[in-house]
Amino acid sequence: MSLSSASIPVYETSLHGNSFSYRMVGSGPALVLLHGITCSSATWDEIIPALAAHFTVIAPDLLGHGDSAKPNTEYSSGAYACYVRDLLLELGHTRVTLVGHSLGGGVAMQFSYQFPDMTERLVLASSGGLGRELHAILRMATLPGAEAILKGLSGSRVRGLVDGGAKLLGRLGLRAGTDLREVWRGFGTLSAADTRRAFLNTMRTVVDLGGQRASAVDRLYLAGQMPTLIVWGDSDRIIPASHAAAAHAGIEGSRLELFPGAGHFPHLDDPARFVSVLLDFVRTTKPARIDAVRAAEVVRRRTKAEEAAAKLRAA
Repeated sequence: MSLSSASIPVYETSLHGNSFSYRMVGSGPALVLLHGITCSSATWDEIIPALAAHFTVIAPDLLGHGDSAKPNTEYSSGAYACYVRDLLLELGHTRVTLVGHSLGGGVAMQFSYQFPDMTERLVLASSGGLGRELHAILRMATLPGAEAILKGLSGSRVRGLVDGGAKLLGRLGLRAGTDLREVWRGFGTLSAADTRRAFLNTMRTVVDLGGQRASAVDRLYLAGQMPTLIVWGDSDRIIPASHAAAAHAGIEGSRLELFPGAGHFPHLDDPARFVSVLLDFVRTTKPARIDAVRAAEVVRRRTKAEEAAAKLRAA
């Protein structure tokens, strides 16, 4: 029987006393899909059936999102990466290709830094953590009183005013179409107090009023050890496509795919192309084989090179 988005199996497990929801289907090498802020694993439903023909696809609801638990705990990229690692180990997967969108891209990069021996490839789709610039609507979550504002925006009566909400977000500069729809849908998930708390804890960990403060830019050279694909919409107004170009320049051997006319959700704006690009990337690259010793050697070489450059500048 062919798989449809409506028939993707959803499972639940417990990790460290917290419930975790995840989608898992297919067979073959493990492909992990990590969603963005206020989203859930459902964001991948349109492309999971095509990917499941080639991979064991695992798409978790990150802690604080979707049907996973929303405890009052740490929501840093490092903490997210540890939970993803523990979920994969419970499921019996020790080597994976990671695909991360937005917040999930930052988590994927953090995972690859913390657990290089488990990471075969890295795919960053409109990823966070690659520069300061971020749309004002997300930066506003760091303001005092954001809790009350979000509570009002996500109330049932306001959520019912789809057209009015869309116009409001449009006036704030969001791209009409998928970006506007998905951001408005994300606000709708914040009606529950525990979800709002998890959202605010996450945002205030990685964002301040000036933009993104959690950054992987100084460690991009480490991603050069593994095959890396960068996918971005050239019309992304949430995280600009200039971040994609900078990351591509900073990661030796990386591939860059800009989707014309797509916004912050390239896997939704052009799912067929997203799948095609991803399959070609996996098919034409060899999985990385990195252990802690090799990773440490790369860091030491980089440190020595930076020290030598500093001495030359001071001379």
